[in-house]
Amino acid sequence: MEFFDVVKGRRSVRNFKKDPLPAGAVETILDAARFAMSGANGQPWEFIVVTKPKSKNKIVDAYMEFGRKPIIAIEQTRELRYRHNMFKTPYVQPPGWRNAPVIVAVCGDLRTYQATVLATHFYNGEGGPQGTYLKNMGNATQLLCLAAAAVGLGTQWVSVNLGWERKVRDILKVPEDLIIHTLIPIGYPVHKPAPPYRRELKDIVHYEEYDQARYRTTEDIVQFLDRLRKHTKPAYKKFVIE
Repeated sequence: MEFFDVVKGRRSVRNFKKDPLPAGAVETILDAARFAMSGANGQPWEFIVVTKPKSKNKIVDAYMEFGRKPIIAIEQTRELRYRHNMFKTPYVQPPGWRNAPVIVAVCGDLRTYQATVLATHFYNGEGGPQGTYLKNMGNATQLLCLAAAAVGLGTQWVSVNLGWERKVRDILKVPEDLIIHTLIPIGYPVHKPAPPYRRELKDIVHYEEYDQARYRTTEDIVQFLDRLRKHTKPAYKKFVIE
């Protein structure tokens, strides 16, 4: 596939077939991910490929008990219309990514951040003292997802918060010096998701200086969130019990 076709054709898949992947597909994808950009070429990423059903089921169980419950509790504090579509109610089905034949745990080693310019550790630039490190991990994750799309496979970006990261760390026997940042299920989608909602190019690009006429007020952002929830609702409908 051409690069721009891959970028625009990639989808977040939330319901996977159990069909096995072609031999070598995961290695091809991860070989691309390792060429991600990183500050001072620190390359903090390591990948754990999980294929055993028993391990995957344990990960899903940890997510349901220690990841999803706290998320739902916090999300219920929002007005209903602005809640994330996956967590509008406390009653949610198990995630569709449990059926994916492969789950890749994207791990990071913060010790590699010593490669980066020392000032980065002190200045509040690029998101704070660890901003560059987190972008390093994000770059690898994005390349992983794009590489999967390039070979005809789907992925989902599953964020791992501290509450259940510890549980998954124990399941996968991850050393204390590493952190599980993201889980990426890989597989064939049950159906191809609709094109994602994206803001128009003319709304986000400015030339020479910021166009003040297109500055979004706080009210504009709230209206954007309302539209966003409506656009993305179909992607989560299968997993939410109304």
